[in-house]
Amino acid sequence: MEDLDKNAIQEPSELNLREQIDQYLRYWPWFVISVVVAISISFLYLRYATPIYKTVASILIKDEKNSALSELAAFQDLGLTGSLNQAGFENEIQILKSKSLTERVVRELNLNIRYIAEGNILDSELVGKSPITVTILTSGDSLKEPLVPFYVLPISETNFQLWEEEGSERKEYFFGDKISLSVGDISVSPNLQSSYYKENSQSVPIKVLINSISSTVAAYRQNVQVEKLTDQSSVIQLSLNSPNTRKSELVLNEFIRQYNQDAMDDRNMVSRNTANFIKGRLEIIAGELDSVETGKVEFKESNKLTDIATEGQLFLENESEFTKRVLETETKLELVNTVINYIKDGNESNLLPANLGIETEGTVSAITAYNQKVLERNRLLGSSTEKNPVVSNLNEQIEGLKSAVLAGLNNAKVSLEIQRNDLNRQEAIIGSKISSIPSKEKLFRGINRQQEIKETLYLYLLQKREENAISLAVTTPKAKVVDYAYSSMIPVSPKKNIIFLAALILGLLAPFSVIYLRNLLDNKLRTKEYIERRANDTPVIGEIPKLDTKEPGLVQKNDRSIYAESFRIMRTNLQYLFAGKPKYEGQGKTVFVTSTIKGEGKTQVSFNLALTLAATGSKVVLVGADIRNPQLHRYVPNAPSTNGIVEYLVHKDSTLKEYIQDSDLNENLSLLYSGTIPPNPAELWMQDRTSEMFAELRENFDYIIVDTAPCMLVTDTFLISEHADATLYVLRAGYTEKRLLGFPLDNIQTKKLKNVAFVLNSVRLENLGYGNKYGYHYIEDQTFWQKMRASF
Repeated sequence: MEDLDKNAIQEPSELNLREQIDQYLRYWPWFVISVVVAISISFLYLRYATPIYKTVASILIKDEKNSALSELAAFQDLGLTGSLNQAGFENEIQILKSKSLTERVVRELNLNIRYIAEGNILDSELVGKSPITVTILTSGDSLKEPLVPFYVLPISETNFQLWEEEGSERKEYFFGDKISLSVGDISVSPNLQSSYYKENSQSVPIKVLINSISSTVAAYRQNVQVEKLTDQSSVIQLSLNSPNTRKSELVLNEFIRQYNQDAMDDRNMVSRNTANFIKGRLEIIAGELDSVETGKVEFKESNKLTDIATEGQLFLENESEFTKRVLETETKLELVNTVINYIKDGNESNLLPANLGIETEGTVSAITAYNQKVLERNRLLGSSTEKNPVVSNLNEQIEGLKSAVLAGLNNAKVSLEIQRNDLNRQEAIIGSKISSIPSKEKLFRGINRQQEIKETLYLYLLQKREENAISLAVTTPKAKVVDYAYSSMIPVSPKKNIIFLAALILGLLAPFSVIYLRNLLDNKLRTKEYIERRANDTPVIGEIPKLDTKEPGLVQKNDRSIYAESFRIMRTNLQYLFAGKPKYEGQGKTVFVTSTIKGEGKTQVSFNLALTLAATGSKVVLVGADIRNPQLHRYVPNAPSTNGIVEYLVHKDSTLKEYIQDSDLNENLSLLYSGTIPPNPAELWMQDRTSEMFAELRENFDYIIVDTAPCMLVTDTFLISEHADATLYVLRAGYTEKRLLGFPLDNIQTKKLKNVAFVLNSVRLENLGYGNKYGYHYIEDQTFWQKMRASF
């Protein structure tokens, strides 16, 4: 068996591409039907599939240097602030994707409530034209699961019917009533101006679907795409795929509006904090100024002074420059002390004032960075907690920046104090020169200087309060709308071209796969070509078509069927096997018909070959040499079962003529049956009388057709194979396994069988005659439907 399998799996080195293609082309009707079915399904799918359209909007994130993102922006003219770095572009994208922003959009548009108009095949969502409006009285995140849809049917301008499930009882309510459902409490109000209401009157119910806020937010966060338009620009594109373009446009426009509102709220908060800071300082400075002015009046009244400065005019003129410088220094020192106290007294959520005229290197940038980090942390706390690692990291950065700000301000304070002391020393030198001026004038000058300092600072803060009020009133959006939301006219899904292409491919692939798998898993012989590619020089002299169950198994007289013609072709090809064989010249020719296993049709081939040869006028004898399992009696009614070869071989005194019988089917055909089934068939064939039998048959007949036993099952055929002039080896299409082809090839190679030719029996019409393309069509004219039937 190992040798058998080895030969069976040997494949030719070259494959005939045309033969491979023909294996599929012969089933072309299946491909046509499969493609038609697939295309039809794609048409139906496109007819009833809901088209999905893409809606896009684009915004430009403004590059706002010197923006109002800090309370200190109001004090830029003092040099306390510099340009504010643009917020990270990726941060803005994350803000647009944030849960808090999406939730505000969902709540603003009530996206968790959908109104559906049910159709015969497709449902449509009513956006902006629903005849009713449902208000959820239960908290959106407290709705009871599962969220069962319900139906509302307006029956008048004041009443409507409501039910929760198909077929359930309909209850009538007034618009505005509180209704308790399985999902929670709701109320329904009419929208009599709705076009849908006017067109459909009160005939079509509205299906209402309610989802929780959290699930709706999660769905839109996943579906709304936010991305940079290009790497070199600050343009962000928002997109949403949905079957309802109106709803998509409303959603994207609301996203932009909420984003701008959020940014303006941030800026307004900065301006409000600045206003509060200025208000507090004005109250303090006003009290100090009032105290100084009161002291000045009391000093003059108590000392009866009018114009003391005239006496020291000359020295005062020299001193005026120092006084001016002292004034500036005291003003800045006062502002520094004020900011230091504000930082120490404030909490970590307060934003720091800037632009107060402090020119210490690094202080301005530190204050700006501190305010940015505080705003970023406050924004994260809106959707997170203090335990968030990002928030903790920002807290650490804020503390570091706060320390840096305090250090810078302290340095500025020390510097100003040194400057003030130096100016005071120089002023003391001049003061010594005006010692003649009464001490009262000195005191008065000090009081007057304090008044000027407080008055200058008070006026400055009043100016900044007005400027801040103006900026609060004219806050502009952070994002400029490049394109408001618009939708494509062509749906992005389903794509007709892709669907049709996929249908075509699947239509071709389905039958191809079936045929390929069938051929791949098929272990049976099917065609003559398969045998010829593996049999080397051993010819295939006949293809016998498969019989219909209604057709007789024997060739009839004047039979012109494909079945009869196949035996006539085999009869002609048989003559070439005898060409150049001088043995037994002038005597009858012996043709052995054998097979590998039982059931391959060797008896059928033997009987019909004998009839075909007899039809030419030749004397033919058909010998039933399968004495173990005789089969000739199946074709001859009332055939004797105890008068044949076995009896001839056993009874030495009998003659062969006693057992040969004439056939009723043809006058030139004689039959020699097997006889009684013996217990020792091999030993009988080994007698000398076997040679005598074949010699006598050669002398009396032109052709001796010998129906032998299967070679693989018993040894009988090999024992008498020396008497064969030709051996026809029968293989049955669709029955004989491919691996069994190795058995006859081995025996041909070892010369156990002589002058062998193959006969392929029971071949289907599509495999007959080179794939039926060049077969026996000239015998029978087939209609189109007959050809189609043959293809199937």
